Amino acid sequence: MWIQVRTMDGKDTHRVDDLSKLTKVDELRVKIMELFNVEPERQRLFYRGKQMEDGHTIFDYNVGLNDIVQLLVRQKTQDVKRKEKEAELSDSDSGCGSTQSESDKNSTHGEVEAQAAGTSAQTGELVDPGFGHFKINELVDARDLNMGAWFEAQIVNVTKTPKMPKEEAEAEPAEEVLYHVKYEDYPENGVIELLGKDVRPRARTVYQWHQLEPGMVVMVNYNPDDPKERGYWYDAEIQKRRETRTQREIHAKIILGDAGDSLNDCRILFLTEIYKIEEPGSPSDLPSGSERSNGPECKHCKDDLKKNCRWCNCNICGIKQDPDKQLLCDECDMAYHTYCLNPPLTTIPDDEDWYCPGCRNDSSEVVRAGERLKESKKKAKMASASSSSQRDWGKGMACVGRTKQCTIVPSNHYGPIPGIPVGSLWKFRVQVSESGVHRPHVAGIHGRSNDGAYSLVLAGGYEDDVDDGNEFTYTGSGGRDLSGNKRTAEQSCDQTLTHMNRALALNCNVPVNDKNGAESKNWKEGKPVRVVRNCKGRKHSKYSPEEGNRYDGIYKIVKYWPAEGKSGFLVWRYLLKRDDDEPAPWTRDGKERIKKLGLTIQPIHCFYRYKSINLWLLVVVLLFSINPECINMHFNFFFPFPALESAKSSPSKTPKKIKVEVYKLSREQKGLIKDDETNKKLWDEAMESLSLGPKFLSKVEEVFLCICCQELVYQPITTECQHNVCKECLQRSFKAEVYTCPACRHDLGKNYSMAVNKPLQDILNQFYPGYSNGR
Repeated sequence: MWIQVRTMDGKDTHRVDDLSKLTKVDELRVKIMELFNVEPERQRLFYRGKQMEDGHTIFDYNVGLNDIVQLLVRQKTQDVKRKEKEAELSDSDSGCGSTQSESDKNSTHGEVEAQAAGTSAQTGELVDPGFGHFKINELVDARDLNMGAWFEAQIVNVTKTPKMPKEEAEAEPAEEVLYHVKYEDYPENGVIELLGKDVRPRARTVYQWHQLEPGMVVMVNYNPDDPKERGYWYDAEIQKRRETRTQREIHAKIILGDAGDSLNDCRILFLTEIYKIEEPGSPSDLPSGSERSNGPECKHCKDDLKKNCRWCNCNICGIKQDPDKQLLCDECDMAYHTYCLNPPLTTIPDDEDWYCPGCRNDSSEVVRAGERLKESKKKAKMASASSSSQRDWGKGMACVGRTKQCTIVPSNHYGPIPGIPVGSLWKFRVQVSESGVHRPHVAGIHGRSNDGAYSLVLAGGYEDDVDDGNEFTYTGSGGRDLSGNKRTAEQSCDQTLTHMNRALALNCNVPVNDKNGAESKNWKEGKPVRVVRNCKGRKHSKYSPEEGNRYDGIYKIVKYWPAEGKSGFLVWRYLLKRDDDEPAPWTRDGKERIKKLGLTIQPIHCFYRYKSINLWLLVVVLLFSINPECINMHFNFFFPFPALESAKSSPSKTPKKIKVEVYKLSREQKGLIKDDETNKKLWDEAMESLSLGPKFLSKVEEVFLCICCQELVYQPITTECQHNVCKECLQRSFKAEVYTCPACRHDLGKNYSMAVNKPLQDILNQFYPGYSNGR
């Protein structure tokens, strides 16, 4: 496995490879020293707020695949002393008789204004400041500068902006009036300073339906996030006014603030609450009961006092009572009655911060510097809690999740996978699963007890296995006690011809015999089994690869029989012989073919940094839309491959290029490609990759990828704008009343005839036989 190590300032990030769950923190420091050139004694490592100490493994701190460990570099003693001396010198140089600072002046000025505002607000009477359009204590509409909506407010003070000194100003600036307002529904926001353009008389006149005309600018209630709900008050320009026998509609352009942003063609729901925008100088007296209603504070209960709600009231009972006995959690912001807690509280805690039971940290889980993580209940039951074994299973990659899934063929596909020749290598089993050669992460047999087996892995896990290369004797599964989450164990009981053992027996070209087994006379007519050899079998067999996992081709079952194993228990054994036209990878011809095809061990995809390939594509698209050059700038951050960095630093050590065998097209395939005239440009692009050998099929898959489902197009429809999309995906788009091309938004029209591109479908079936069954 690998992890990311990043400095605290975020400027330097490197990937540390070849780690395992049992890697000691001491060993990790040595690897970090090679990458960051920082001595181990100067490294302070942190993971999720915990300081990592020597003597523990990274498993003790729950460090997972591709997680980020932060590095804080300790300063050297000489550097610290030098900085302290510099600080002392700077303090001695500063004078002690300086005048009052600008910040002190500003704070004093603010205190005077606050006192004046408080005095005027206490009287409640309108006070004319002698300048400006509005008086102190007058009721107005004030604009929120962040969202552009208007809220009911009251003016508490009126001041002028301070003048700039003449030597600093190029021209004599005009004084502006500042209105200090307080929002009526949001007193917690305090007093806000606004200019005259953001304050106007309180709206009081409601338009009647016959008074509304297109082009008028009015104030309406609208919710930009959820147009079907009540929202806030915005200025709007009426665009359309429609009236039928049963309903009335108004569509308007919502003006979001003074910057000119707007939302076009917004349907206004509350037609009886459209207000006239009052001009400055209008009378300030308001009719009684003229308060406007905004959207509900709680979107779940709509502020219904009779309805219990766990979102705006107690998170346990939801009853809307005793607000003075509710505690607000400082982590999740949910409220709790003191008497609803377990155990209940009799008084309000004196602590400044209070956390609910779900957010409060258990004191037994708090880990101080140098301490090991506490054993959880789940880990205490695992076999690793009482085992002293130092065996590292899969370098932390044994159970990592897949980032993609093979859709070229269905999961019950017999025979080879298109585009994966014999001799293909993968470092981890999860990569073998993603390729579709052997889908299970851990299990050695992939099959169904009522159908047959599709693939198996030779990993040397059973003592009765015998591997002779072109044929081998395989031991069935079962007969072991794997309770306690054990990965392997000694044989403890007899095996039975059920489950995966029966699936293997079904591949033999003979009726199943669950007592004595059977042998096929014409074994080549049996169902094929894909065989993968793992490097773990190297200690028992010279035919296993030295590293990773290797696809060795198609084998078929000759016979199967029960026998007593070395453990003394009954096991089912299977004799498999190779039946593949491609040469075996350990032979001379096989090794030459591997060189011609340029087959090397598949690198670990950087997509594990993200949860899915779609998210990675989204990141790339967003980066390119911001700045095409930023992909190059941030490439090392998103794809941190130390091997690439070292290759750049030492150009003299570039590996020798190997000439790869060209992918050969049959005459039928060439004819089908020529018939697909609408995709000539795409085929010309794909044909340039013929020199890459088997990777040509990967290029075809990339070129003919459906923009909707991100898979190879099935029943492809080639649009007028030369884009290919699955017929089912396009039908789904039309069903949602979207009649444009999913790739470029070209208008296709409601009556677009979805004719399947037959030549393209035929050639894809040639390259990927059976892929349509997987869809």
